[in-house]
Amino acid sequence: MTVTWYGHSCFKIEHDGVSVVFDPYKPGSVPGLLLPELESDYCVCSHEHDDHCFSQGVRLSGREPDIDIRQTHTFHDDRGGALRGENLVTMVQIGGVRVLHMGDIGRLPDTSVISAFGRTDVLLVPVGGYYSIDAAAAKSLKDTLAPRVTIPMHYRGEGFGYSVLSTAEDFARLCGDAVYCPSNSADISAIDRPCTLILKCPAGK
Repeated sequence: MTVTWYGHSCFKIEHDGVSVVFDPYKPGSVPGLLLPELESDYCVCSHEHDDHCFSQGVRLSGREPDIDIRQTHTFHDDRGGALRGENLVTMVQIGGVRVLHMGDIGRLPDTSVISAFGRTDVLLVPVGGYYSIDAAAAKSLKDTLAPRVTIPMHYRGEGFGYSVLSTAEDFARLCGDAVYCPSNSADISAIDRPCTLILKCPAGK
């Protein structure tokens, strides 16, 4: 499986000709980022904010491959949705690999919700705080789910992201197993040990 990061919370996962895009962002909605033209079989948006829900920017293939997609309602804040509403957590299984995209989750889910996720192979988790959980909460979630690969998202880097967000370094230090990828795309099957994989933002340094 190949995982490609387009900055913020937008990813494309591909395996055996099947693809899914998560959380494409509207032009001008995220400082320093410009979404390229994308094509995919499926497009999944965690919530309706401009920086997570620009499905018009993804050209759908028209195919509907039979893959397992499951979603769980959570909250976009730590006040039961009173500030920013709900957030969808999405699990996609392709070719036996389970990818969990946490969207803009604003607080750690209950144990029962976490248990419902089941096995997680690849965890895509926000770490920048302010609008979502921070590095410490993301580390706690990682420890609970024990994925093979954890990829941080929704943070600030050099030349991109919201100024109120923290960088990925706090999360990397907490995890102690960070691997820095020289590009924004990685072959997950080539990773032979559990790690925190920090993909290179195509807009940043």
